[in-house]
Amino acid sequence: MKIIIIASILLFFTALSVNAQEWITDFEQAKKTAEEKNQNIVLVFQGSDWCAPCIKLDKEIWSTDEFKNYASEHFVMLQADFPRRKKNKLDAPQQEKNNKLAEKYNKQGFFPHVVILNKKGNVLGRTGYKKVSPAEYIKILNSF
Repeated sequence: MKIIIIASILLFFTALSVNAQEWITDFEQAKKTAEEKNQNIVLVFQGSDWCAPCIKLDKEIWSTDEFKNYASEHFVMLQADFPRRKKNKLDAPQQEKNNKLAEKYNKQGFFPHVVILNKKGNVLGRTGYKKVSPAEYIKILNSF
């Protein structure tokens, strides 16, 4: 009986992890992966615990199966999070990486701010939260 319960729990968490959006948090790793896969990078500046449009973008687009399935084959997803709550605070090295990305790609400090980059890190286009379907958002990202 214990084995069945443990197996069920492991299967449940495995299913969750298969469906999870694969976010990279290191720019150099994102460029390397983009080069290997010949894909563009979707760089997302977000405030995961305070920015209402960021939370909506995550719920309505990034977390949908439709977007995750498409992105896994077409984009390298790079996240630069700027949480405010103490419990969500990033470690110092990660915060510094995110600050450097913001200095280069989000000088205005917009949240959410989505920057489409080629595999070399050059800007192809920019967008933000839009109240559209995942399919329409994919079209927007592909238009750059």
